Order: sequence, then C-alpha cells, then structure tokens
Amino acid sequence: MPLHQYAYFALFSQHTSADDMTSQVGIAPDEVTVRGSRFTEPTAIPVDHSWMVVCREPGLSVDEQITRVLDRLQPHIDRISDLIGYLTGTGGGAVLQVVRYFNATDQAQPGEAAAPNLFGWHLDRKVLDFLRTTGAELDIDEYDMAGDDPAG
Repeated sequence: MPLHQYAYFALFSQHTSADDMTSQVGIAPDEVTVRGSRFTEPTAIPVDHSWMVVCREPGLSVDEQITRVLDRLQPHIDRISDLIGYLTGTGGGAVLQVVRYFNATDQAQPGEAAAPNLFGWHLDRKVLDFLRTTGAELDIDEYDMAGDDPAG
C-alpha cells in the first residue's frame, strides 16, 4: 500500500507574526503562513500566523521524521517553551503534527517494493519529554486516498 507521510512542529498565533516567532526562537523556519482573513473565496487564507519546522523526507518512518524535526529544535527548547507559554496565553499555541496519506498512488516511488515498512511508529521518551516541557500538543491526521482513485 503506497504511503506518503511527513511530520512538522508548528507555532501558531493570531497576534504574533512568524517573523517575530523566528526572532524569539532563534532559528529560521522551513515554512510559514501569514494570517489573513476567514474568507475561503477565491482561495483560503490562513486564520493564524504559523512558524514550522518540517521533515518531508521520503522513506523515513514517522519516528525518524519526528526525530529529525526535534533534533533541530532541542537546542532552542527553553526559548520555544517560553514562546509557547506566551502564545497559549493569547489564543495561540504549538503542535507536533503527523500527516499520513494511505493509498497515495500519486506518491509511489520507483523501487517501492524494496522500501522500508513505514507502518507502525512510536513516541520515545525524548519526544514525550519535549511535548511535556514545551506544552505542545500532538495531532495525527491520517487519510485513506483509495476513494479518490477512479479505477479503484
């Protein structure tokens, strides 16, 4: 079964910009969004500012992707924790996000049969300690894309 997945850590706020978050955390994000409005036409505009460190490297398990993200953040954990405390008090916060697309046939890679088994994963003590220390939430989104295949 084809599987496409990625993990990221995000700070989000309706009041604090991604640039301000970067200044406070001390490292540049991989991706940002800028708060707009709640209108969805002609295109959706984010309701929050967000600052994200992302791992989209294919062939890694969720555990490995999370480890790559947290290894980059760990040296800045005190500043991240302080900022999350502030963001949470003003309606923002932080999340460690895992996104998985099952049956993602458009994501199939050559040589997929030899690819490692990416099903199943766990959170080790280091990840749990990071979540506890920072006060970040864990969110997992999983999507079955089989229904999107007109041939299936």
